[in-house]
Amino acid sequence: MTTYTIKFLPHNREIKVNDGESLIRAAMEAGVHINASCGGEGVCGKCRVIVETGEVEGGLSEQLSQADREKGFRLACRSTITENVVVRVPVESAIDISVLSQHYVPRRTASIRQMDLNDLKEQGLFLPPVEKVYIELPEPDNQDHLPDVTRLVSHLKLHHDEHHLTVSLPVIRKIPDALRKDAFRVTATLARPVMDSGKTEIINVQSGDTTNRNYAIAMDIGTTTVFGQLIDLKSGEVMSEHGQFNGQISYGEDVISRIVFAEKEGGLERLHKMVLETINTIIGKIVRRAKVDPDDIAAITLAGNTTMTQLLLQINPRYIRRSPYVPASTLYPPIRAVDIGLDLRDHVTALVYPAVSSYVGGDIVAGVMGWGMYLDDRLTLFMDIGTNAEIVIGNRDWLACAACSAGPALEGGGIKFGMRAAKGAIEDFSLDPVTWEPMLMTIGSVRPKGICGSGVIIMTAVMFELGLINNLGKFNRDLATDRIREDNGVWEYVLAWAGETQIGRDIAFTEIDIENLIRAKGAIYSGCMTLLTEVGMGMQDIDRIILAGGFGSYVDLEKAITIGLLPEIDADKVTFIGNSSLLGAKMSSLTNRIRKDVVEATRSMTNFELSETPSYMDNYVAALFLPHTDMNQFPRLKERLARRRQPS
Repeated sequence: MTTYTIKFLPHNREIKVNDGESLIRAAMEAGVHINASCGGEGVCGKCRVIVETGEVEGGLSEQLSQADREKGFRLACRSTITENVVVRVPVESAIDISVLSQHYVPRRTASIRQMDLNDLKEQGLFLPPVEKVYIELPEPDNQDHLPDVTRLVSHLKLHHDEHHLTVSLPVIRKIPDALRKDAFRVTATLARPVMDSGKTEIINVQSGDTTNRNYAIAMDIGTTTVFGQLIDLKSGEVMSEHGQFNGQISYGEDVISRIVFAEKEGGLERLHKMVLETINTIIGKIVRRAKVDPDDIAAITLAGNTTMTQLLLQINPRYIRRSPYVPASTLYPPIRAVDIGLDLRDHVTALVYPAVSSYVGGDIVAGVMGWGMYLDDRLTLFMDIGTNAEIVIGNRDWLACAACSAGPALEGGGIKFGMRAAKGAIEDFSLDPVTWEPMLMTIGSVRPKGICGSGVIIMTAVMFELGLINNLGKFNRDLATDRIREDNGVWEYVLAWAGETQIGRDIAFTEIDIENLIRAKGAIYSGCMTLLTEVGMGMQDIDRIILAGGFGSYVDLEKAITIGLLPEIDADKVTFIGNSSLLGAKMSSLTNRIRKDVVEATRSMTNFELSETPSYMDNYVAALFLPHTDMNQFPRLKERLARRRQPS
């Protein structure tokens, strides 16, 4: 078969591909990221590239203007290779990974005191799932012929109150040499059972005293990003951490797109491989940064939504998106990390967080467990908002949960110039109510190249409050400004003119963008209100609100209320906790209590399928306005708007 060479600029990477290969797949194989939020269906128009030398077959689309076509722009997902080509990936099609290492200051933060090691000790909860025990054994002689394994197990039972011990064949293979390397002075790593009646397993044996070197890994497997922490089980300290984009992004930005891709021939294996590569890259980085011996890592805890978990474990997820929405499993036994392809030693145990349903997964369970919501008397509303929004209501006595699909608008998807939170993304916005001129702030204080989710929320709220748009999200076309214009039948507001941007094009915010945001916020708000109604409560009954995830960390609370994304609530009741999934994974590494409680807590969660709850659609339709059809649900905003719009 004929092969051709593709060179990607500005990366200067070359790769040989077979005749007829798609350009976007070639980029994936070359390690060159090109945005493809629709999973390669050719509908989002974000995988724009410039063919500088040679020609590709196809790649033209209604997403590209005639001027773009003349400049050599093509859609990578619709282009096939028929000769040698040089392709340039423009700035708006690339992804900026540096943002994941930055720490943003939330607009409004509450005092947060998460449990540390001392808290766990005071409560009698500090008992990591894995523990190291140093042992000095009597050496065998002519009168003592005990087998090595029997010698070790007997000593543990006698001197360390360990009963029902088990040992696997791989560990038996290590024991003879480990015992004799340092005169029968060894350290045994014990994996404790979940249930009190279970068996403790000897998972590793090392020569000498290594009890001060006992580590675990906590991993959050998000649809968009994956984060990992290396934790010292003696001090509770996070030794190192790292995050990066989930390698599956190129096959779709949401779980439904990934499930669809997984159904294609070889798709499940491909997605499994991509997330493994991401996780293993993170493991390598945090281990090297902390300068620890991989042999001293004893466990890894993984938390992800139901689809991400099944893709990691290479379990067919196709039935998750089909009624009656049944996952393969909600509970998983401890697994040897190497058996699922993790780049760890063969003694490392992988603990996978259980799920509740197809759309309330292990990441949400981890948040509920890690924050201690399931042990608290206060009535709590827990919300993890992203492409999907998961909601949990309850306390130590009962828990109810639901999930709704918000779409990608809150993360910049479905927005004409939307992008992730990276350098050049417009993240803050204000407006002069006389001249209608904008003031923009971008991440990194550089020229804009797009709009991230927080920017979309703030723009919509500011424009609505000042009357630039109405409660339907339509622009006031009578205002004296050339920034409001019609482009190909769509009205928009120009945020930055071409000469002010990184991409050489006007960056605008359109009525279609606002419509997509309204649908997203409507789904979240109606999901929250429906769940409250189903359990017979209202917002007045809630003692505290927990906002989790990256969205909760950077959202302007007041602006989110203004557009009707969140109920009108007392800001003092709100706490941002960041990555609750990672928090739960970390806490599971520090205390076996969570592992013992999680099964019961998960089973106690009553799940509501919103698509099958009649009141949800009524609430959703009512929420498709700014902020809502019923302004009495937002009394403070109603009063503020009335004051603002009174004639002076």
